[in-house]
Amino acid sequence: MILINGSACDMVGQRRGATELSIHDVGHYTVSMEEVRKLVNHSIQSSMLVVDEEGRVILATDKLLKFSGYSAEEITSIPFSRLFKVRASLRELYDFYFSDESGPVEWPHGFLMSKNGETIHYQFSMARLVRDEKVVYLMIMRNQLEGSQLNLLQRFSDAFLKDVNLGVLLISMNYTLVDISDMACRILGLERETILNMSLDEVFATVPSEHRLVQRTILNGMVVRNYAVSWTNNHERFELLLDSNVLKDNQGNMVGAYIIFKDVTNMRSLEEMVQRSDRLAMIGQIAAGTAHEIRNPLTSIKGFLQVLRRTFEVQGMSKEQSYTEVMLTEINRINELVNEFLLLSKPKHVSYERIDLSEVLRGILPIINNEAILYNVHLQYEASYHLPEVIADQELLKQVFLNICKNGIEAMSDGGVLTITEKVDTTERNVCIDIHDTGSGIPMFVIDKIFDPFFTTKDTGTGLGLSVCQRIIHDMGGSIKVSSKGYGTTFTIVIPYA
Repeated sequence: MILINGSACDMVGQRRGATELSIHDVGHYTVSMEEVRKLVNHSIQSSMLVVDEEGRVILATDKLLKFSGYSAEEITSIPFSRLFKVRASLRELYDFYFSDESGPVEWPHGFLMSKNGETIHYQFSMARLVRDEKVVYLMIMRNQLEGSQLNLLQRFSDAFLKDVNLGVLLISMNYTLVDISDMACRILGLERETILNMSLDEVFATVPSEHRLVQRTILNGMVVRNYAVSWTNNHERFELLLDSNVLKDNQGNMVGAYIIFKDVTNMRSLEEMVQRSDRLAMIGQIAAGTAHEIRNPLTSIKGFLQVLRRTFEVQGMSKEQSYTEVMLTEINRINELVNEFLLLSKPKHVSYERIDLSEVLRGILPIINNEAILYNVHLQYEASYHLPEVIADQELLKQVFLNICKNGIEAMSDGGVLTITEKVDTTERNVCIDIHDTGSGIPMFVIDKIFDPFFTTKDTGTGLGLSVCQRIIHDMGGSIKVSSKGYGTTFTIVIPYA
């Protein structure tokens, strides 16, 4: 610690054998009180450095180490001329700027080369300390951003990264992360303190190179505007709109790059919901007008086929009887399809009332469990006691839960576990039912389409089941979310409570 006019400056140093100038040694060097007075007003708030006459760095303050990016050991191994990009010797600098007792009107300017390759513009002042014909120079440096106007910009930059509803990444020329906004940390699942100054190859080490949010090509000057990208953090999926560009200094030299992205997940979900609702409404109108006309002739055909089957059975015509059974099965399939068509139109006899979702689930658990046993699936039910009541139609909810559970069970052809979990989101005032299976999961290129009418991955599916379920839940003011990441799929039914 050096005491100057009663003010303390914390220093860190690196030993250099027998010629080491320790902190206490520096304290014994003499310097005129006039020079000390000129430095004291800036000494505590500015970065400080002690350099010997040969240009070897001996000591550096914590503040200088922080903004330069070097450790105490690293900075003392770099010659002063290379560190500060200066051709003149320390003696020449001192004699030119500070030999006059009044000193310069304004602090001179210089350039410091930081560890990550950035050029930092700074202002400096010097004092020469002499003892026993040995000379060291005490340098006080002020980053140009510490000026009053630029300091305001720096404060704004800090607040911007912390408060703005944007993901921001600042990248140096050696592909390290210089800074990152709070929102980017939240969406990318990163901790700011542990990743700053790390190589982006390390930051995204667990992500395949082709799917990384940041590519090295950004440092080649590649500019990106409104690039849509998907990012999955644990089981939560985000839709992002990304911009990137390079950063240049006053001389036009590239010094780094930045990435800015906006979370447009809700906007895209809303857009898809509107498009899907439009398609469902159109299908519903067609269904309402044609379903009854289809069912009436089917009823007559089915009746006559049943008579024929009975006749063939009495006369022992087994071959003909098998034909009628096939036709009756197909007619039943047509009837089921027509029923689902009718459900796409707004239900005509919906009875909304206060209901307990736990009671609804417990009432259909035996049905779900019987289905699970057929597929060698184990059923787990995680209840949450005292769930708030919701306004919904009980029978339609049963249809939704049975449909999604049946899909999950059928996704585990080799057996597995189906877990039904009840939760309450007090912040958004929602009751949430998670239905999770341990199947093979849903591919990313398919997951956006599963609620589309007529889209199905089943050989015998109609592609209307999930569309109907989504329509039912939306009419109750809720939503259905799905997440799948390589192993297993989770459907979350969200219904608001009063």
